[in-house]
Amino acid sequence: MLKEFKEFALKGNMVDLAIGVIIGGAFGKLVDSIVNDILMPIIGLLTGGVDFSNMYIQLAGAPAATLAAARAAGATLAYGNFITLVINFLIIAWVLFMVVKAMNTLKRKEPVAPPPAPAKEEVLLTEIRDLLAKR
Repeated sequence: MLKEFKEFALKGNMVDLAIGVIIGGAFGKLVDSIVNDILMPIIGLLTGGVDFSNMYIQLAGAPAATLAAARAAGATLAYGNFITLVINFLIIAWVLFMVVKAMNTLKRKEPVAPPPAPAKEEVLLTEIRDLLAKR
């Protein structure tokens, strides 16, 4: 059983998947930083200083000044966080699209092999057909 597990765990696909998950986690943190530290302040500046992280609609409880206080007071729709996550998703999707596109252009195009020559029987039958067609 240990041998089977070792074969399973060390298969190329399994190792590739593990590496992909680790890189994906790091990539997610990188994208979060790009969105929160670079893009959202620029978007906030363009929209007149709007802070998306503190946008919410309080559904219950006494009115609160911050999102954390509103969540503590009761039901709250934090749509600013949703906007930030949508921007994160769009950036990740765009970057992954660009990576796949670059990988596709870097792949070597395999030369197309010419079709195999017809067998002697096929050549003979074709000649017979052509002779019969001329009659």
